[in-house]
Amino acid sequence: METFLTSCHEALEVNADNASTGFHVVLGNEACDLDSMVSALAHAYFLYKTVQNDRFPLPVLNIPKAEFVLRTDSLFLLRQTGLSQDLLLFRDQLDLRGLQQDGRLALTLVDHNILPSLDSELEGAVVEVIDHHHQEREPSPSCPVTVETVGSCATLVIERIFQKAPEILDQQLALLLYGTIVLDCVNMAPEAGKVTPKDSQYSALLETHFPGLPPRGALFQSLQNAKFDVSGLTTDQMLLKDMKAVSGGDLHLAVSVIYLTMEELLQRANLEEDLSAFCQKHGYDLLLAMTISFKDNKEPFRQLAIYSHSALYREEVGTTVSHALEQARSPALSLCPISSPYPHIKAYLQGNTLASRKKLLPIVKDFLREHKGDGCRGDQEEASLEAESQVPPTPMNSLVEGCPLDNGLPRISAQVLQEKFSKMAAQEESAGGH
Repeated sequence: METFLTSCHEALEVNADNASTGFHVVLGNEACDLDSMVSALAHAYFLYKTVQNDRFPLPVLNIPKAEFVLRTDSLFLLRQTGLSQDLLLFRDQLDLRGLQQDGRLALTLVDHNILPSLDSELEGAVVEVIDHHHQEREPSPSCPVTVETVGSCATLVIERIFQKAPEILDQQLALLLYGTIVLDCVNMAPEAGKVTPKDSQYSALLETHFPGLPPRGALFQSLQNAKFDVSGLTTDQMLLKDMKAVSGGDLHLAVSVIYLTMEELLQRANLEEDLSAFCQKHGYDLLLAMTISFKDNKEPFRQLAIYSHSALYREEVGTTVSHALEQARSPALSLCPISSPYPHIKAYLQGNTLASRKKLLPIVKDFLREHKGDGCRGDQEEASLEAESQVPPTPMNSLVEGCPLDNGLPRISAQVLQEKFSKMAAQEESAGGH
């Protein structure tokens, strides 16, 4: 893989202005989560090893390079495989539109099947799609579409490799694909509602062919811990890592989810100065910070903070938005004020631990409608606001957008355990009979 990725940089550097050289870019989605990154790397490597044509395959991560620091689980898995992040190619390192205009671009989409509106001019370059989300694209003779509702797009990529070129698999590539499937499928736990028979089939194949892979449970826990590790991030990066923006009239709010306890957040050095700098840099009048951590029994523990860098908004809006959240009934957040060392940061314990950001956003939007009387921006305008602010889309499997982990890590029920032991016993009995 290192040789391939090094040659990608060399090919791009040598042929960037060579009109006779084309590129076959494998592009993940805008969230650029672990699945998108690994699917792009693995499929581009597959093309490099199996397809001979005049277009050099390039795996491209669909974010600016500076944002990759926010993808802590991806960084962790790269370190585990020994791959340097310096070998990766990012969206801001090559001009896809220029290549398309010059007729030098072929595009395979992985982990999404339709281009966002900002990339609509690249549509003519799309030659293939491999995805596991709801299908929005119709297949055509010039663009085959593989869309199957599995837990991870990496499952569809490894299926193709096993079927057509299993010899290209090595321990490094196997670990990339295996870790991605295990994380996306929540440690292959059926009760999480993510894993499908095909995910199980190909993860088991990887385990069989590469017995040196880390134990599945330990790998999942390490990736899970890395995914929500913000210890190496600045406050600005931590707030951007999992953020949504909403707006009504001239009032702009950021709602960030932070994977710390409120106590840990409030103990950060120069926190109020950092929050002020964040709001002014990105153009937000109010910031809602939702912290999430887990108790020993794996139940989520949620807290909430409200901040504004503007004295005007603190007095006029901060008070009323606090009241709206405190009085909310659909759902009730069950907020209880807790001590804050900062006079301009209101902090709360959130008694309703099931109320994720997805449940809180409608309350905020209702407040904005009532506050301004002219309504809140719709989803399209919210997306535009996020794009203007260069806010990365919420990562897949976020704990705040209705993911299977919303209510904590999955529990193994007695029934599931009984079924598992029965299956094992049947397999042992069958083996003994032979």
